[in-house]
Amino acid sequence: MNGSVLPEDVLRDAPSFTPRPYELADLELLLSGAYAPLTGFVGRADLVALTRTGRLADGTPWPVPVTCEVPGEIASALDPADSARRTLVLTDPEGAPVAAVEATDVWQTGENRFAIGGPVRPMGDGGHGPFQRLRRTPEEVRALLPPGRVLGVIADRPLHRPQLAQIAGAARTLAAHLLILIPVSGPGPDGLPPEALVRSIFAARDRMPPATVVAVPVLNRGDEMRDALLRARVAQAYGVTHVLSTGDSLSGAGLRVLLPRELAYDNRDGQWRWRDDIPPRNRRLAMTPGEIDDLLDRGFPLPEWHTPPAVAKELSRVRPPRRHRGLVVFFTGLSGSGKSTIARNLADALRENGDRTVTLLDGDVVRRELTAGLGFSKADRDRNVRRIGWVAAEVARHRGMAVACPIAPYEAARAAARRMSVEAGGGFILVHVATPLEVCESRDRKGLYARARAGQLRGMTGIDDPYEVPANPELTIDTTTMTVPEAVDVVLNYLMESGWVEPKLT
Repeated sequence: MNGSVLPEDVLRDAPSFTPRPYELADLELLLSGAYAPLTGFVGRADLVALTRTGRLADGTPWPVPVTCEVPGEIASALDPADSARRTLVLTDPEGAPVAAVEATDVWQTGENRFAIGGPVRPMGDGGHGPFQRLRRTPEEVRALLPPGRVLGVIADRPLHRPQLAQIAGAARTLAAHLLILIPVSGPGPDGLPPEALVRSIFAARDRMPPATVVAVPVLNRGDEMRDALLRARVAQAYGVTHVLSTGDSLSGAGLRVLLPRELAYDNRDGQWRWRDDIPPRNRRLAMTPGEIDDLLDRGFPLPEWHTPPAVAKELSRVRPPRRHRGLVVFFTGLSGSGKSTIARNLADALRENGDRTVTLLDGDVVRRELTAGLGFSKADRDRNVRRIGWVAAEVARHRGMAVACPIAPYEAARAAARRMSVEAGGGFILVHVATPLEVCESRDRKGLYARARAGQLRGMTGIDDPYEVPANPELTIDTTTMTVPEAVDVVLNYLMESGWVEPKLT
């Protein structure tokens, strides 16, 4: 896939667009041949045929649509009837060209949203990022596999001893070569970044049969059936004949599915066996992901009977105890609720403790220094909060603590800030300062409410612009009758009880 296959004037003159993450993942799979027989994003005819028959328009079986959407301004620059105006350059999030799509079909799917269908061709100098050597094409991998059965395991979580025992048992029963497929297009179900997941799988290689390991750009979309069917097609493209899975969705692609039996640890000899073969008094059940996370969060070692030490080391590196991990404390509330005052005093208290660097992102200061020029429309408010969220997440990525206190009136923007922090490996604590509007208005230190009531100020949250109350904040505080020191103590006590900060010095 290296090297540009298009003339330079295409790159210079064609419009460009960065698809959504799952569309970029689909694009990489299309380019590698993992979605064969597809050579591009499906058009309308294929989409209709898939919906009605589960096959492409030419009758070829295919499980689900693989599509790409663009905004109206991009769609308007394309003309499927004009060969000179139907090329669109698709770029990665950094703006580097990845592929060109020949948009032979363009149709509207929603308000200012259009789908494009057509073949894709590689551009640029190939991929970048960690573990590129593992991103082999299906053709390359099939050439490496020995003849006979191939057992596929889609490893989207770290492999502990019970999973390793299941894999070894299945490979032995089938007399199959083992192919480990590691999803690397985003955080897995456990929130691990892809590179940490790869390291954890490699840390377990001495506990599994000889295996070929491949990184594949599959991404969870929240649709279990769709995800399973696409993963099955990818596994089949890589030469998998049997797959170890906890569900039967993968059978739709013609693979033989092995359903693993539940294992338990036998205290008598330290082996993992079928659960029902061990007397209850002698067995330990596999730990749940929540139990594993709890041990890591509190800084306790993972027990060796459950997790190989090398795997435990990798997991503790990427998920250190909460007191050593980056954190975003995100205050939200109406103007005059007291959130900025509490945030400033909390930042001072945390600095006194001295455990980590503390960055205060005050709403007014941020609007002056980081988001100058933004107004108070919904789009600009969201943009303001997302920028704050990005900066806070970068602080958390480097294991610092960010304290942010914008009004943040909209749930979607707050959710985006949380997601950025979690993807950066940090924690996120949402504190809703739920002081009632009438109390906030009675304080009105800046005179904003008075101006809004007089019609001199538009877009005032709580007056003529909505505030979406958080559904599930970690903390809710009402400062109507609470002093600032009391409010700060509530937040500090929560951070200490949940393990994010050490108990304060007396």
